Amino acid sequence: MTTLDELRRSPNALAAHYSRFRVADRLLLSGHSHQAWPDVALEGQVRAFEDAAECVDEKWGRAFAKADEVRAGYRTLLGDPAGEIALGANTHELVIRFLSALDLPGRPRLVTTDGEFHTLRRQLARLREASVDVVAVPAEPADTLAERLAEQIDGRTAAVLVSAVLFETSRIVPGLGILAAACRERSVELLVDGYHALGAVPLPIHDLGLGDAWIVGGGYKYLQLGEGNCFLRLPRQAEDLRPVITGWYAEFDALAERRPGLVGYGPGATRFAGSTYDPTSNYRAARVFAFFAEQGLTPEFLRQSYLHQTGLLAEEFDALDAPEELITRDRTAPRTEFGGFVSLRTPRAGELQRALAGRGVLTDSRGEFLRFGPAPYLSDEQLVSSVAALGEALRAL
Repeated sequence: MTTLDELRRSPNALAAHYSRFRVADRLLLSGHSHQAWPDVALEGQVRAFEDAAECVDEKWGRAFAKADEVRAGYRTLLGDPAGEIALGANTHELVIRFLSALDLPGRPRLVTTDGEFHTLRRQLARLREASVDVVAVPAEPADTLAERLAEQIDGRTAAVLVSAVLFETSRIVPGLGILAAACRERSVELLVDGYHALGAVPLPIHDLGLGDAWIVGGGYKYLQLGEGNCFLRLPRQAEDLRPVITGWYAEFDALAERRPGLVGYGPGATRFAGSTYDPTSNYRAARVFAFFAEQGLTPEFLRQSYLHQTGLLAEEFDALDAPEELITRDRTAPRTEFGGFVSLRTPRAGELQRALAGRGVLTDSRGEFLRFGPAPYLSDEQLVSSVAALGEALRAL
């Protein structure tokens, strides 16, 4: 098992497991977007090919077993051992299935925030154009966001959609359990986007009062699972819904008994299933989930690692003493109220991102936010060097 001290040293104790991504030789501060995959991920991809070559069309039994391992990994992260988990290639297709199950003709109102990732932002904006009443509550200040969302719920509201961690600012949204209770009281569905939480911020949904909530997320970012590994966690009331947008896998278990009449659905999460997919991603994800277990990379352990790394990045940034009108960060809350990356607000975010890339530091920018995303395989020395490169870029402006 790796210790936190071993992660802070140079070289980082985990770095050897990521040799193909050369994490020890590069300053990859894009961990909030695309983390490196451990070398063992390739074992999963090769195994997918070998199973297909050996079994041809009979490979699906083995592929479905890998999918079950991925579901088990997400259940563990959510603290939801009996949870119903639907899988998808991306969160958009899963959100679409969720939206298609709502009674939008009868309750044509959706409540969200203006700080949601583009998956929700764009789709909800398009629904607004199609005459759905979409209310976007300002995401800032995050401290009161859940309360302000609850105030917007009325008898016409079908669902509330909000992130657990805001993708631009890294702020954790507190009080989601209170919001969930308000939704429950009015028979409104609550969908929580957990993408920027899982792997960086523990999300034990029952402890947080989110047992009745839908949780969507994926492993492209902090979990290092790569593309094609997203999930939708279904609450109990999902068994009463009939989503419009599903694939033939949604009745896979009942095909032999199919009868004319209403479209049928399988049990549990099956009713939100899609159709034929590339199982390679699940093979890779199952192997990476196993690697995390082998290395002791639990949600609690990873949280301590990210708190240290983001704290160090924030301290090094403050030491630059850069003009606040040029670049600044949110100092209104302690680091414990932020997720797994540091967000710097600057009108020259894109320019600075490009300047950093030219200095060998990979970050990203979203609008006026320049985001530094560490990862557990980076050493303290690498983080300090990355902020030093930012200082050079700022002086060159």
